[in-house]
Amino acid sequence: MTRKNWKYLGRWAVLALVGLITFSFLASGLGDRPGLPLASITPVGNSSLKNTALKSSVASSLPLSPLVERASLSSLQGVQDIDDEFRRAWQKEDMEVAGRADWLTICRRLSLALVGSGMSLEEIRALEVLPEGERIITHRERLLQDRRFAEYWAERFARSVVGTEDGPFLVYRRRRFVTWLTEQIATNQSYDSIVRQLLTAKGYFTDRPEVNFVTVTMNSNEEGQPDPIRLAGRTTRAFLGMRIDCLQCHDDFLGNVKLGTPSDSREGTQQDFHQLAAFYSDTRFNILQGVRSEHHPYQYKYLDAEEKVEVAPAVPFAAELLPDTGSNAERLAAWVTSPDNRQTRRAIANRAWALMFGKPLHSPVDDIPLYGPLPPALDRLADIVLEQHWDLRQLIRAISETEVFQMSSEAKFEIEEQHELAWAVFPLVRLRPEQVARTVMQSSRLSTINDASAFLLQMIAFGAENDFVTRYGDTGEDEFEQDSITITQRLLMMNGQMVRERSEQNPVLNASSHIQMFAKENSTAVDSVYLAVLNRYPNKVERTHFVTRFTAAESRIAAIEDLYWVLLNSSELAWNH
Repeated sequence: MTRKNWKYLGRWAVLALVGLITFSFLASGLGDRPGLPLASITPVGNSSLKNTALKSSVASSLPLSPLVERASLSSLQGVQDIDDEFRRAWQKEDMEVAGRADWLTICRRLSLALVGSGMSLEEIRALEVLPEGERIITHRERLLQDRRFAEYWAERFARSVVGTEDGPFLVYRRRRFVTWLTEQIATNQSYDSIVRQLLTAKGYFTDRPEVNFVTVTMNSNEEGQPDPIRLAGRTTRAFLGMRIDCLQCHDDFLGNVKLGTPSDSREGTQQDFHQLAAFYSDTRFNILQGVRSEHHPYQYKYLDAEEKVEVAPAVPFAAELLPDTGSNAERLAAWVTSPDNRQTRRAIANRAWALMFGKPLHSPVDDIPLYGPLPPALDRLADIVLEQHWDLRQLIRAISETEVFQMSSEAKFEIEEQHELAWAVFPLVRLRPEQVARTVMQSSRLSTINDASAFLLQMIAFGAENDFVTRYGDTGEDEFEQDSITITQRLLMMNGQMVRERSEQNPVLNASSHIQMFAKENSTAVDSVYLAVLNRYPNKVERTHFVTRFTAAESRIAAIEDLYWVLLNSSELAWNH
């Protein structure tokens, strides 16, 4: 080979090396965190934990004192009132109650509830350097400021507001709607303000994304216009937490819907629903102006009637809260978000509780009786919504500090269905498909997968999650239904691409390889895998067993991969507990 050929070969070798280093840098997402894997793996007691790597990690992403100071805002009298209500209910039934969960379990619950994923090993190690009494508060406050929180809760809320389907072609943009809702939550807009914007939305569905709340109904209307009936149904279920839409076709003959006044309640009628739908009759669409308001009488043919009649707008209860002036949409929005409309506050309190626990305080989440009976604390939570000016973050803080949220799923007594129904233990709830996918993805990384991660890593995580949820099966709008896990879902976890690729040896992308490289002691490696996957330390029996397996294994990395696979397929990972 000539000197010239060697020269060209050398140049290509250099370029290839630079490309490999660049790819590794982008994929790993560790460029701004020198030495982070070692800091993340190292147990708390090791002095190397205090190196510069930790200082540049999430542990110091926010100063501690402001976090604790901000968290003190949630030390509400209402939290004590909620705890007292549950205690009185337990005492009345002479029911035993579980003790408090450990801080790691509570932090995992917060992560699953707020960002839809388990914790990263990086987050755990960062919290371990703090006093134990500050760890839960600090973790919660960091999550509430994380962009992932706004994105995840926006998607969960969007399911109740516009559903999960693509909607009518051209005039509906679900992704833009979710992005708009994300910005509302990220900038901490009050919940009542968000609802008013949705109910009074005007303009084009592209430059005014909130209008998609209206345009999503256009494919079911014979005139090609927004559908007042569907809009009324969404309003009652999503914002009032009531299933008044069951009155669409006939009066309530079974006593399922009680309306009227507290002192003079009555069964619901067809008129109640269609009078509510009439508020949306003026909401019209044209191709040039988008959604706008123009006078258009609402007509409907009631059951057993001979012809259609014009229906005037009216609300099904608390008519004294309905303003006399303004457009129909503005009047309805003012009524729904009135400080004195307790049903709206119950609805958001119940839905927030459901997102935090995985199951609503009152089930179904969108069928809260207007005049009871109600579960303990629901009305007190509704009061907190108003006291805290409809602030979603404050509502979350209050719920997270309750005795019920911090309660263990285990107990010294035999746990029966009555204990879960009374919230005397933390309920065991299956993770949603995207929570499973995100937890698997996060467990394969030492650092937190968020907006600060490398773009390539975010794209890999996004694609893997979408593919997994499609195969695993999305729960759709019935997101709090607890169906049993299927054989197909089990097989997907055991043999699927996501679990296999996230647990196998890959020194660039996977934590299993990083643990092999940086955890020199087998006990440290076992601890690291358990923390990364299950967000807890192994017990004595588990640690002894797997350390022995690691020691006897011909290939240490293969043993680590096997442990990853076993834990990712465990029932413990698939449940919130």
